[in-house]
Amino acid sequence: MSIGEPQHTPPALVTRVLAEKAGLWGKYPPANGSPEFRQAAADWLTWRFKLPVGMIDADKCVLPVAGTREALYLIAQTVISPTADRPVVLLPNPFYQVYVGAAVMAGAEPVFVPGAHGPTSQPDYSTLPEEILARTQLAYLCSPANPQGAVADLDLLKRTVKLARRYGFVLAMDECYSEIWDTIEPAGALEACAALGGSLDNVVVFHSLSKRSSVPGLRSGFVAGDPKVMAAFARLRSYGGAATPLPILAAATALWRDEAHVDENRSLYRAKLDIAQRLLGSRSGFSRPPGGFFLWLAVGDGEKAALALWQQAKIRVLPGKYLARDGVGDRFIRVALVHDLETTEQALTRLAEIL
Repeated sequence: MSIGEPQHTPPALVTRVLAEKAGLWGKYPPANGSPEFRQAAADWLTWRFKLPVGMIDADKCVLPVAGTREALYLIAQTVISPTADRPVVLLPNPFYQVYVGAAVMAGAEPVFVPGAHGPTSQPDYSTLPEEILARTQLAYLCSPANPQGAVADLDLLKRTVKLARRYGFVLAMDECYSEIWDTIEPAGALEACAALGGSLDNVVVFHSLSKRSSVPGLRSGFVAGDPKVMAAFARLRSYGGAATPLPILAAATALWRDEAHVDENRSLYRAKLDIAQRLLGSRSGFSRPPGGFFLWLAVGDGEKAALALWQQAKIRVLPGKYLARDGVGDRFIRVALVHDLETTEQALTRLAEIL
């Protein structure tokens, strides 16, 4: 339960489409993917986030990537100026480790911003000092958040988009958990752009099939947004990015055009949250996350609790300290609810007995 690797059965259509397109393994794929994939991604964004038809140009605003990890890293290499004076990258705290590595390797100073309302909430970058914002070139935001599952509402997203445009930085919105939610469908950064008039300036979003469709091994996602940023991103990836094979693009296209398996997937995660609520809900450190598939449990000492769970119950979780800075995560453990219902119930029962 230490790694966020979905263990649900992948949709049957993946195997079928890969078999149908097996003849394409002998062809080099184009760096910008297939027109069918780009259009499927654009159509999905338009449907999911209630965007005006035509707001997302499939040819100028969408690129496939080999999972969002590489894309989240490469966006920093794309937008951070090597000649800038002490460039800053804003990061949520706690955070996904790739954000930090991307900032440091791009020569920028990572600035860790805790949740505006405590360690289970989203950061509000608009509260930062002018001196920091004036040097900011990139800001990462993740909603629903890894690890705490916090969701950024539309007002926060609009405020952050306006901030990016005011100070001229790029907002990199990690939305790979957007389809795993409990009761309320999360808003997205492109939805905020639509509410602000429809411009995509300064905003790029990152989506993945790993979590949405339980196919982490497919290594398929996409980046979409500001066409100027996307053009620069495409140039960089043409030299150092991994092009997605055509059979995988075909399978991914089919997945983006199917919602039945996503609904089923979401129901399984919701059932696991119900199990967690039943077994752990009476504890003061439990908070049912509105999104994502992690529990962010306050246990007093995260490292000590993680060690006890491994030694006494053979359960592996991640100490919150490893996902945060400045003591923000020290009291927590992250528990990934990625296994089947039976395994999850057995593991959480043992966890409840130890903590």
